[in-house]
Amino acid sequence: MDTTQQLAFPRLNERAPDFEAKTTHGVKKLADYEGRWLILFSHPADFTPVCTTEFMAFAKAHDRFQAMNCDLLGLSIDSAFSHIAWTRAIQEKFGVEIPFPIIEDLSMNVAHAYGMIQPGASDTSAVRATFLIDPRGTLRAMVYYPMSNGRSIDEFVRLLAALQTSDEHKVATPENWQPGDRVIVPPPTTAAEAQARESEGYECTDWFFCTKELSATS
Repeated sequence: MDTTQQLAFPRLNERAPDFEAKTTHGVKKLADYEGRWLILFSHPADFTPVCTTEFMAFAKAHDRFQAMNCDLLGLSIDSAFSHIAWTRAIQEKFGVEIPFPIIEDLSMNVAHAYGMIQPGASDTSAVRATFLIDPRGTLRAMVYYPMSNGRSIDEFVRLLAALQTSDEHKVATPENWQPGDRVIVPPPTTAAEAQARESEGYECTDWFFCTKELSATS
């Protein structure tokens, strides 16, 4: 069979693919995270240098994610024994404890369901894929990186904050938005709304581009 026919990619704003898998913290399934955000991320292999830096960065940001009602869940096509040995080595050599579970995916079932296996990169290792799943189990964002380059964990903290802000306040966020920055008001959809926009109290550069500050009552 043509390998392209085996590829499956989840789609934004649809239900994230269900899974039930063995992890370093016992069996985990998508339903376990209902009511919380989840960042599911894959790495090519245990005991590799780039992946080690990423896992340490995720671990150091773990408390920040927890404070944002978000859990972390790693994955690679390695055994749970390999995951345990690797995380123990990270703690011993680098002094960093990995507090979140890592999926054992020797069958590659979860990796295939999430499009983590890409033949252009590797047939047997997951690329650096990251998925942000909301408390309803809906896939809200996904980011793929090549095997040669590590991710910025701060960007996922920022993206999570932006998604949560958009959901709560029904606004959009501009490039490199940070909490506390002005947000973008949805543009008018009718001529009458466009005419009225200037009197609605926003800071407008043009009728389609208006921003506002968020307050505790926004």
